[in-house]
Amino acid sequence: MKHCISYWSMPQGLENTHPIDDALARARAADFDGIELCIGTEGALSVDTQQAACDGFRSAAADAGLALETLASGMTWGANPVSNDADVRERSLAQHERALERAGWLGCDAMLYIPGIVNSPIAPGEHVRPDAAVARARENVKRLLDAAERHGVTLALENVWNGLFYDAAAFCDFIDSFGSDRLGAYLDVGNLIGIHQWPPHWIEMLGHRVARVHVKDFSHSFDWQGTYDFCMLGEGDVPWRETMTALSGIGYDRTLTAEMLPHREGLLADTRAALRRVAG
Repeated sequence: MKHCISYWSMPQGLENTHPIDDALARARAADFDGIELCIGTEGALSVDTQQAACDGFRSAAADAGLALETLASGMTWGANPVSNDADVRERSLAQHERALERAGWLGCDAMLYIPGIVNSPIAPGEHVRPDAAVARARENVKRLLDAAERHGVTLALENVWNGLFYDAAAFCDFIDSFGSDRLGAYLDVGNLIGIHQWPPHWIEMLGHRVARVHVKDFSHSFDWQGTYDFCMLGEGDVPWRETMTALSGIGYDRTLTAEMLPHREGLLADTRAALRRVAG
């Protein structure tokens, strides 16, 4: 497996303003195998970034010896694709279609997509009925799959604190209903602990549907205060031995991307060492 780091782990990474060339240099200096860039509506990499710039990022990553296989989008938190407001839904889908195009330009194999928000402490406010959310998510994925297939990118649906797809069987059924090799799950093992699920069980059930994997750790003593202070890998409640055994059992051999937030001095080096310990 390739051990990678998220761009969001960089200084000002969450604001999407950290220079990408410096992010590549930091990832290389910390001895990661790759980096997951992140796209937003503005900033260092956005839905308006032109192909020439994406080509440059792709070449720079290759020159640094870094895999650039995945792209993450957090744009759902700003424009909910299953919102009760049709204009918001359309804006979100248009943003993600442009993001998929840029993922293709970057040479990424997969893009993380949060399929919608029912209710979440990360983006409080709107409440969407679950049945309406699933119906809208289905229509949205149909549309985004057209773009994903056109650009040669796998649309990878993340399990996150969004109130949607908290049941592994339902998640499997949703993915299978499209019959597309360009649709899968972006499994975040730390998020599963936060919603009272057992990561090895999800891995076993999702099986071949696991397109990519995020790693972070989470402790049940964690008190949500509107920040992203998850604990260091190996210091929380993720059952790492069983999780890695389950990933091996389904034949997963792609990227393990550490998504450690927020940035602090020494975070990348500490994360690299911890990832070696928990993942082998």
